[in-house]
Amino acid sequence: MEISDRVRAGDVRAMARLISLIENGFPEATSALKGLYPFTGQAFIVGITGPPGSGKSTLTDQLTQEFRRHGRTIGIVAVDPTSPFTGGAILADRIRMQRHSLDGGVFIRSMATRGHLGGLAKATNDVVNVLDAAGKEVIFIETVGVGQDEVEVVKTAHTSIVVTVPGLGDDIQAIKAGILEIADIFVVNKADREGADKTVAELKAMMALGPGRSDWSPPIFKTVAIEEEGIVELAQGILAHQAHLDQAGVRQERQRERSHALFLELLQERVTRRLLERAAANGILEQTIERIAHRDLDPYSAVDEFLEKAGF
Repeated sequence: MEISDRVRAGDVRAMARLISLIENGFPEATSALKGLYPFTGQAFIVGITGPPGSGKSTLTDQLTQEFRRHGRTIGIVAVDPTSPFTGGAILADRIRMQRHSLDGGVFIRSMATRGHLGGLAKATNDVVNVLDAAGKEVIFIETVGVGQDEVEVVKTAHTSIVVTVPGLGDDIQAIKAGILEIADIFVVNKADREGADKTVAELKAMMALGPGRSDWSPPIFKTVAIEEEGIVELAQGILAHQAHLDQAGVRQERQRERSHALFLELLQERVTRRLLERAAANGILEQTIERIAHRDLDPYSAVDEFLEKAGF
């Protein structure tokens, strides 16, 4: 049986194997993804982002438990910083969300960013498609949490949740600078801390000053994830946003935007790789770099020259 057929049947080992092939760039991964693609587009994708220390992992864990109570199957993609020594994820799925590890309705995978900007591993879209084709109804993407680069999650998720906590000081300013616009839902986690109401008030004030949306006003939920407080309400908020997207036809548009972003990323990656391979094979690449390094040629003209020789 082909690996894509085993994935569609929900074979956990096949899913893990294919994801490893994707992360390592093996050609058979692309072949499997081609076979799986017609069976994607059914899952609801939720992005969870925010600064380090805001409790994103605990929140994801509790939301998983809440959705499992209602029979939903779950996929979790936890995007972690890359270890400078091994190139792997610093946090692995075996130390995350231990209580779900034996639940056949939950599949958890940690991925390393491997230097990719935006808080998302480069292969995240492909992994989401694997989980989608395997029948996972809700897919959580928990991002690294590195600041305003987190806006990339909106290209993948249907619902983007921005998590903050009281007492981080510049945290609200970071949200204001970059990721206020992407939030469909705000969460003030660790709301038992002093300053939670102040944080909520600041978020409301910033939304009032912003451009606003005609179709959806992002709600703000207070949670204490470690104590399971506010989780039911947050889950209901996610479902409310899902219903809104479906009723307004926005979910289909977001699917189209995701497809557009994925196509452009794949096209850029493949064209760049082929150009560089061709240039390296005939020695043009090294010659061009030497000319730029010696200031005989500026890099802008070099790119024009490079593309012209390649027939663009």
